[in-house]
Amino acid sequence: MIEDPLALATVIVGITALSFWLARAFGWAAKLGASLLVIMFGAVLANLDLVPVSSSVYSLIGGPITSVAIVWLLFAVDLRDLKVAGPRMLGAFLIAVAATALGALTAFALLGHFFPEHGWQLAGVMTGTYSGGSLNFVSVGRAVGLSGTLFAAATAADNLVTGIWVGATLLLPVWLGRFYVAPPRVDRENGEEVHVGDPMQASVGFRVLDMLALGGLALLVVLAAERTAALTPAVPSVIWLTTYALIVAQLPPVRALPGALQLGTLALHLFFAVIGIGSRVDQILEVGIQVFYFTAIVVAVHGLLLFVVARFVRLDVETTAIASQASIGGPSTAIALAVARKRPELALPGAMVGLLGYALGTYAGIAVAFALK
Repeated sequence: MIEDPLALATVIVGITALSFWLARAFGWAAKLGASLLVIMFGAVLANLDLVPVSSSVYSLIGGPITSVAIVWLLFAVDLRDLKVAGPRMLGAFLIAVAATALGALTAFALLGHFFPEHGWQLAGVMTGTYSGGSLNFVSVGRAVGLSGTLFAAATAADNLVTGIWVGATLLLPVWLGRFYVAPPRVDRENGEEVHVGDPMQASVGFRVLDMLALGGLALLVVLAAERTAALTPAVPSVIWLTTYALIVAQLPPVRALPGALQLGTLALHLFFAVIGIGSRVDQILEVGIQVFYFTAIVVAVHGLLLFVVARFVRLDVETTAIASQASIGGPSTAIALAVARKRPELALPGAMVGLLGYALGTYAGIAVAFALK
């Protein structure tokens, strides 16, 4: 068993790097995604008893490193750029977030009795993660104190259902397009085509000063949030963390710093590795199937309500599908769907509302959780 902290940290970084490489190099791995892969690798290590159940390394990653990751990801949110998304994409996304919250309430009403002490936490976490992505899963999960075993089961269910929904949003515009208004076409200046790629695959040039600035600012935000939370015990610290990070993110010098999104995603995946390590098969089986049903109901209600409402308010099906994917999977899957649907002009608006989901999801998830509690 690998118990030495340095060796254990090396293993965690190694499986994270391996997951990113596999997702980039192989089609089957890309379909699973780096997040699910790193959880799976961590689970394999744990269930083969190659890593310990508890370690100071896990505490470091799950605490300060994850807080810094949240701040870095929020540094990518520029609230002024929401005008780029346009009223149609923004409207579709807000409907999507509302549909997610109603889906979580429905799942709680139908299956909450399976989780008598934790159903409110699970509903809040699912509202958060399906309002913008995994950042909100971690933020809300920590804020409401979701237990390690249930956290691991919910993470696995989240990744599985998200993958299924990616396939659904690829097919739904084909099946339902004739029932919706024609999608508006964006006039391209000078007739030039817009080429959009996944920012997570982009090559980012870091200067030492840029990295120091990102690290220092993130630590200052975390420190300020913790000090404020100590003075206001009734308010979860993640609320202060989110609020302060969003305020700092709007400063022009901070927006000019490259790499916050990439660094935040990398650090967050270290946390996913720790979650995977906490995924012991015998424990997950006790709660896993009910958690999967809970998660599936949230997304099913989200999809049904969103596409029905979009039909009646005359939103086109392409915008609706991409807004849904921005809500369920986050900015990266919204971009991927726009490119796959051959609508690259919707990739940037989709990414922008996905980033808005980073800002909204934590608030929405915590609100639903404590309302149900």
